[in-house]
Amino acid sequence: MEKFGKILVVDDDEDVLQAARLFIKQHVEFVQIEKDPQKIPSLIKNTTYDVILLDMNFTRDVTSGREGFLWLDKIFAIDPAAVVILITAFGDVDLAVRAIKEGAADFILKPWQNEKLLATLSSALKLRHSRLEVANLKSKQKQLIAHLEQPFRDIIGASPAMQQVFETIRKVAQTDANILILGENGTGKEVAARALHRGSLRAGEVFIGVDIGAISETLFESELFGHKKGAFTDAQNDRMGRFEIASGGTLFLDEIGNLPLSLQAKILRVLETRQVIRLGENKPRSIDIRLICATNMPINRMVEDKEFRRDLLYRVNTVEIHLPPLREREGDVPLLTEYFLQIYCNKYKKPGKKVSPAALEKLDVYRWPGNVRELQHAIERAVILSESRELQPKDFFFPTSGKEGKELAFDSFNLEEVEKVVVRQAVEKYKGNISQAAKELGLTRASLYRRMEKYGI
Repeated sequence: MEKFGKILVVDDDEDVLQAARLFIKQHVEFVQIEKDPQKIPSLIKNTTYDVILLDMNFTRDVTSGREGFLWLDKIFAIDPAAVVILITAFGDVDLAVRAIKEGAADFILKPWQNEKLLATLSSALKLRHSRLEVANLKSKQKQLIAHLEQPFRDIIGASPAMQQVFETIRKVAQTDANILILGENGTGKEVAARALHRGSLRAGEVFIGVDIGAISETLFESELFGHKKGAFTDAQNDRMGRFEIASGGTLFLDEIGNLPLSLQAKILRVLETRQVIRLGENKPRSIDIRLICATNMPINRMVEDKEFRRDLLYRVNTVEIHLPPLREREGDVPLLTEYFLQIYCNKYKKPGKKVSPAALEKLDVYRWPGNVRELQHAIERAVILSESRELQPKDFFFPTSGKEGKELAFDSFNLEEVEKVVVRQAVEKYKGNISQAAKELGLTRASLYRRMEKYGI
């Protein structure tokens, strides 16, 4: 069997050190022995040990174990994941309990039984492996989260409208004020909410997002407030709700305008009392959240029409942030285009792509009813489908409805060009389903295939 593990043994008794080294080296990769505890810091700074066997009593103080605890603290200060086994000739149970409470992995008496020492070392090596694995997973998780959030980590924009948004975020981020973000679909309301969280004093805590419109009314209380096992048919276990999970951090309620009137009072009660009661329980549980809400609906008009509670609106909008639609963000389309282009060129391993001046002009004059999200998808689609190093106007396709903007459906009235655009849009509309696209165009499948081949679609 392959030996593994590096062991450090520190004891002022030379005989103990030699006995430990001779026995332990049969079972592990490397054993270091040391008589002088003063050398512990330099040893563990220069070498990573899986397990440290540490005497509790050195010559200065032979019974209390005080020196052992002193060096235990110093070891953990250098390597918090260290696995330390304390050894002593005095079988004091209270001392053993204190050693474990202060972080020691185990406690053995000398003279030891070799079988006992080997079993203790084996368990300690497994513990060290587990600690390192957990630390590695946490590190990977942090990197993964950072990687996943990176494409949308910052709000991109240099327009006066966005500069005003940035200024408001800077002013309110570090407060615990409730924020209401207003804006059309696709303007980046959740991105703004995350920017507020990152700039807050709660940045190191959780950010929990909830899409109110995606939760059915029957599951609303369970999802947001939690439930006790047996509270309803499918409640197999106790469960925390989103308010509890977000406690200490930020709770983002997206599309709060979709909240039914019957449930608005329950949200209001929670915000007023800062307590939730799980379904099936009577005991209130305190919560500590920073609340950010968002909606694309005309919330003030809904209040006037009695579709949204005025008192709840006052609770959620201590500060309002209005995100402008992309059509009102002069000069931001080129910035966002370059931003998304770099992201998707990297994602799909198509480096070096550029957007031609003509294509950029086409993007700049389009009205973007779907806002930043629509632009993002348009860039992604173009990067995927285009084989050219330079994206051209033909690589971007927009709706033909006149009310959605001043963008024309075609770049010219040349019949071939018109047919090419119509065929491409039909295939795209039905996501590559040739039968449905052909039916829409009034063609046979064979005729559609011929046109697709002709136009390189």
